[in-house]
Amino acid sequence: LGFLIRAAIVAIGLWIATLWVPGVAIDRPSTLILGGVLLGIVNSIIRPIAIVLTLPMTIATLGLFLLVINAGMVALVAWMLPGMHIAGFWSAFCTAVVVSLVSVVGSWFIGPTGKFEIAVRRR
Repeated sequence: LGFLIRAAIVAIGLWIATLWVPGVAIDRPSTLILGGVLLGIVNSIIRPIAIVLTLPMTIATLGLFLLVINAGMVALVAWMLPGMHIAGFWSAFCTAVVVSLVSVVGSWFIGPTGKFEIAVRRR
């Protein structure tokens, strides 16, 4: 259930990216949902391998190369998924930043288990 909630948050990030980032287009809502799921799978399987392979570059750039890796993951999903179109590197880069920001905000509302958490302060 937690994976599906996180995939929905990523899909919301992709939708916002289609509105704000020029050069990003998603044909159908089903492609948007599939893109969120596929980006979650790619980030959990391929991204760690890419991080290990590019570790010297990441260290040399003080971690900024991770943004390029995130852009590559978005571009990979767009390449694999018909109906998702990314115009170029900068569109993928901005999309990755938007999806990351939306994911951070979404993570504030869900905990590590993927459930919505409400903090209640008692006196």
